[in-house]
Amino acid sequence: MIDRTDFNPAPGVFDQVAPGVRRMLAPNPSPMTFRGTNTYVVGQGRVAVIDPGPDDARHLAALEAALAGEVIGHILVTHAHRDHSPLARVLARRHAAPVLAFGGATAGRTPVMQRLARDGLAGGGEGADMPFVPDICLPDGAVIEGDGWRLVAHHTPGHMANHMCFALDDLVFSGDHVMGWSTSMVSPPDGDLGAFLASCIRLRALAPRLLLPGHGAPVTDPAARLEALLAHRLQRTQQVLAALGPVPRPIPSITRSIYHDLAPTLIAAAERNVFAHLIDLVIKNHIHAVPRLAVTSSFRRPPDFRQIPLDAV
Repeated sequence: MIDRTDFNPAPGVFDQVAPGVRRMLAPNPSPMTFRGTNTYVVGQGRVAVIDPGPDDARHLAALEAALAGEVIGHILVTHAHRDHSPLARVLARRHAAPVLAFGGATAGRTPVMQRLARDGLAGGGEGADMPFVPDICLPDGAVIEGDGWRLVAHHTPGHMANHMCFALDDLVFSGDHVMGWSTSMVSPPDGDLGAFLASCIRLRALAPRLLLPGHGAPVTDPAARLEALLAHRLQRTQQVLAALGPVPRPIPSITRSIYHDLAPTLIAAAERNVFAHLIDLVIKNHIHAVPRLAVTSSFRRPPDFRQIPLDAV
């Protein structure tokens, strides 16, 4: 499933990845984006563009050159991170096409995440595109149709609260929710672990044949990948629980007991990941935050703690 070595398409050119679906890689490789952002085009003639990508003049020029003679009718954005959404507004202005998404960068946040953001918790490192506002806000289950194609929008929060996946028959454009090369980052308040797990279960119920992610190669066995993601997150939750006892413990201490020999550059990301698991456990009343839920809090098991079954977390 991991495609670290054999996925290396040339940026700026179209690859046909499925009937009626073309992919163009943006020239923005990084540790967070792998080879770069995958921009998808659905249809022929009058097309939909999914995840235009970063505001990069090279990517814009390549995309417009490759679509010469065709019309951009819809611009869809899976989520408002800077590697996915900024070019949408540029394309919209140049082609008079509407931008469609669930909502702006903070749309869909739960009350807990809203409160953490009000208390000053910043996003987790990927970079939210805060100015992003779609022309049309898509409700869960919305249908977008064009010449010979029909997309169904599914709200799949977790990686980001406004994240959507788009289904084209049994093919799903999965954004950053499910990728083959890496697990999705879940960083509060943009990310929400409980929502991420629920979205994985929901996507599993759709039984897609193929996933086309925002980064990396197509996921050819979606069921197995989703099971692996769920198992990974649930195992990490058990590790967090095992690190806790009746004495309150801060996040850096919990992180050090779970992640061994971490490079200094990865410590902050690991701590944010642990915090995502702690938030989910506090919400479910499995653990307590002292004095209240915050990134600076300490965490402990309740006095009557009993081991929680893996499928109950």
